Amino acid sequence: MSERGTEANLEALPEEIAETTANTLAAIGIRIRELRQLRGLTLQELADVSGLSTSMLSLVERGRASPSIGSLIVIASALGVTMSDLLVNGAESEEKIVVRASEARKVETAQHVVRRLLREDRSRGVSVAVNEYAPHTGSAEHPIHHDGFEYGFVLQGVLTVEVDGTKHVLRQGDLIAYSSRRKHKIWNHGKTTVRTLWFNLDRE
Repeated sequence: MSERGTEANLEALPEEIAETTANTLAAIGIRIRELRQLRGLTLQELADVSGLSTSMLSLVERGRASPSIGSLIVIASALGVTMSDLLVNGAESEEKIVVRASEARKVETAQHVVRRLLREDRSRGVSVAVNEYAPHTGSAEHPIHHDGFEYGFVLQGVLTVEVDGTKHVLRQGDLIAYSSRRKHKIWNHGKTTVRTLWFNLDRE
């Protein structure tokens, strides 16, 4: 479905339903992008695996296109999750004042980094997670880039963050902040697990 087609269909719906539909599409898109980035995949790589076009995937991630059930199944399979994992209901979690440790959604990336998502506030475009990097693991084998801005705070251990070819060694209590559009790679070269608190923003 084209971007204009989706917008036209939303315009034809009652205002309340149109808003709910738009929010749902945005939530699905954010979830797909989050999982793709966690796995260190570019849009082109996801397109190659799923068989969908990069332009279609881009529209879906931005909430500008309504994917079919078949497309969602294909995307979920390419990301190594089930379709239901893409249909998370963020409304309830966003209303919570307190998120308990036991409630954090746990995801393990292809590089075996354990990410515990504490908060995903879609209306404000921010996610907060505790990431655990086992020895000799990291965000991706090669530097990646994507939309947004991120802040990383080291809770435990020593972490190397490479930004535009420059390596920054961070220790407990250190903070790093950079545009996600800059090529970056996060890696634990040490022998002990590194724990970090990471904030990802949708916008710069």
